[in-house]
Amino acid sequence: MVQWNYTTVSEFILVGFTDDPVLRISLFVVFLIVYVITVLGNLGMIALIHLDSYLQTPMYFFLSNLSFSDLCYSTVIVPQTLVNFLAEKKVISFTGCAVQFYFYAVFATVECLLLAAMAYDRYVAICNPLLYPIVMSRKVCNCLVLASYLVGCANGMIHTNTTFRLPFCRSNVIDHFFCDVPLILKLACSDTLLNRTLLFIISSLIGLCSFVTILVSYVYILITIQRINSSEGRKKTFSTCASHLLAVTLFYTTILFIYLKPTSSYSEGQDQVAAVFYTVVIPMVNPLIYSLRNKEVKEALKRIVRRKGVSIEHP
Repeated sequence: MVQWNYTTVSEFILVGFTDDPVLRISLFVVFLIVYVITVLGNLGMIALIHLDSYLQTPMYFFLSNLSFSDLCYSTVIVPQTLVNFLAEKKVISFTGCAVQFYFYAVFATVECLLLAAMAYDRYVAICNPLLYPIVMSRKVCNCLVLASYLVGCANGMIHTNTTFRLPFCRSNVIDHFFCDVPLILKLACSDTLLNRTLLFIISSLIGLCSFVTILVSYVYILITIQRINSSEGRKKTFSTCASHLLAVTLFYTTILFIYLKPTSSYSEGQDQVAAVFYTVVIPMVNPLIYSLRNKEVKEALKRIVRRKGVSIEHP
């Protein structure tokens, strides 16, 4: 196995989006605003679920973990990107690049698996409501979340260990705005067939298994909804899934577009747009989807506001 000291690269240069100073400032402002909204939205969602007793259910337990994952997911990428928008030399250390990719892989995996767990939760709630308290017990929910993080850590460790042990002696320029393995592999001096095979197989297993879980869950959910006699009942039941279904569509459309295609077919423009979408935009949009389209979340927010208002009036 190639050893660390064979590597001659001590830092990587992240090309980013543009060298135009005016456009870089504009992008800095846009990314900063998006990141602030992401932090406030996800922290707000976590706090709301923690403070309101009506939201202490499996669905919102998963949602609070999804918000935490989104927050970490975005924080791994965006702050470094903001620094690079203002820096003359857009560099990241070799170790920093490895750390960034590791945590990116961890939280991307966690995101996939949590979305699958949430779909399964909706399936049990709608298709087997009498068994719901038993099937989705606190212990089961904790195990599902723990399993998501364990798989995420293992996935990140495998790719980080196999990729950053390669010798890099050709170039240190990454044609992207963060450290992503497919582009880093292009800089390696040795054969990367094993790395590319592992990337494709593991990403396929995690992504497709999660996607199939979601798809099967929603097939059964739709079948159950069709059996409901009243149109109002069907609409009310489906509304409990609408936010999750939208979040799933946004995430999987972009993540599968990037990783379930040959690395040789990467297009700089398309991949950067897709990467911005799933690393920057989706973590911001998810809490908005679950708050604006969710009656229970809006009611919980009203209760918190009323409670705080009463406590201020009657100290």
